[in-house]
Amino acid sequence: MLNKEEIKNIIPQREPFLMIDEVEEFVPGEMAVAYKNVDESEWYFKGHFPGNPIMPGVLIAESLAQTGAVAILSLEENKGKNALFGGIDKMKFKKMVVPGDRLKLEVKIIKKKGPIGVGEGIATVDGVLAAKGEFTFAVV
Repeated sequence: MLNKEEIKNIIPQREPFLMIDEVEEFVPGEMAVAYKNVDESEWYFKGHFPGNPIMPGVLIAESLAQTGAVAILSLEENKGKNALFGGIDKMKFKKMVVPGDRLKLEVKIIKKKGPIGVGEGIATVDGVLAAKGEFTFAVV
């Protein structure tokens, strides 16, 4: 299990944009499983939406991308690099994510060719699908 400080040794994101709290497991270059504890004090809840806080879908996608970045940037040859979005495909949002939820983020790297790859991500809350999609990335 990796805590936030250990995650920061792999990916470059920092608060308030570090969107994962812990990594349960990962295999460099292959997969990662992480968690985001969705807290009512999150910066985005002030405006999304007052009185009805919902985690923005794009931030769920970002959480999945950061989880995938742990997998791809933990490869020795990628240390110190960054993984950038090249595209998002087949993204579906199935459940609202709200304060108090523990978002489980699972990403498998399904394609790699040079610095370009594709990750398949699934986000769940208590075993219920919240979002899923594919993410094309470029390691730079």
